[in-house]
Amino acid sequence: MVMFARELDVSVDFYRSLLGMEVTVRSPSAALLVNADGLQVYLRAVGANATHALGNVGVQYVIWTAADEEDLWRCERFLKEAKAHVHTRTGDGFTLVEGSDPSGVPVLVAYPGPDVAVRTRIMSRIYVW
Repeated sequence: MVMFARELDVSVDFYRSLLGMEVTVRSPSAALLVNADGLQVYLRAVGANATHALGNVGVQYVIWTAADEEDLWRCERFLKEAKAHVHTRTGDGFTLVEGSDPSGVPVLVAYPGPDVAVRTRIMSRIYVW
């Protein structure tokens, strides 16, 4: 995944802490973060005045799957401590924690994933922002 960020250092710290990732490559304007499973997130600085237009073509946000229930609650605590927590909802056999990253982009973490709690409908979050 490639994400544009307003402040690279702040976003690197946020995603490292939230998703347990490590920086493997870094330049003045970009960073590659990788987790133990090989998931890759490229962050690229685009400046403090950049916007993210929800509702336009392209990726709007990503739903991450926590490793286990303990990891989900760790993510929720991190978002609350970072004053980035929006809400936590449980339904249809899974829990969804929503927050906002330092650039204002929605961040969602769910547990369990769709391989365990099969999704039978499109959640309302997809339609409402």
